[in-house]
Amino acid sequence: MTNDFYSKLDYYIPNPKCELDYNKDYELLIATILSAQCTDKRVNIVTKELFKKYKTINDIANCDINELRDLIKPCGSHTKKSIYIKEAANNICNNYYGTIPNNRKYLESLKGVGRKTANVVLKNLFNEPCIPVDTHVIRVSTRLGLSRKNSPELIEKSLMKKIPKDKWNKVGEQILLFGRYYCKAINPECSNCLFNSECKYYKKIKRD
Repeated sequence: MTNDFYSKLDYYIPNPKCELDYNKDYELLIATILSAQCTDKRVNIVTKELFKKYKTINDIANCDINELRDLIKPCGSHTKKSIYIKEAANNICNNYYGTIPNNRKYLESLKGVGRKTANVVLKNLFNEPCIPVDTHVIRVSTRLGLSRKNSPELIEKSLMKKIPKDKWNKVGEQILLFGRYYCKAINPECSNCLFNSECKYYKKIKRD
């Protein structure tokens, strides 16, 4: 990728950061599990109440799963997510004394934690070079021709090849937020977009 590409991202998203609210390491893990098929905005509303009720990871490990399920219901898939969260909390308490480890293999062994979730945790808690790939990253990567692939894992590999490793964290977050706020699935802000010249989507709608 060129310096011009990075400059354009800097214009749109100068100070990228994870938009999930958390104060403790396990809170980020739980918030990221909840964010599957749900907006960060809604997750932050739910976790504000969740972490007020359960003040430690031990509280979550020992909570009534029906109460937990009701609390997280607005995030969707609440039955599965409540099981994932409670089991993860128990697992972490039993194996790591309640502290999230810098261990990808372990994190991905937890139910409800895939590569994207592990990437979010490793990047934000430990500053490990990672590129979490969600629907926004997939959309932007496809539209701007950053990857010819269509699966999250293959897109991640494509981006890791194109972007220098020391830029993965920043640029990955910028691409995600650019997709969230500008290159949206519906009504993207194409008219004055700085990426028009390389955007396959824009070229297509101009032809049509």
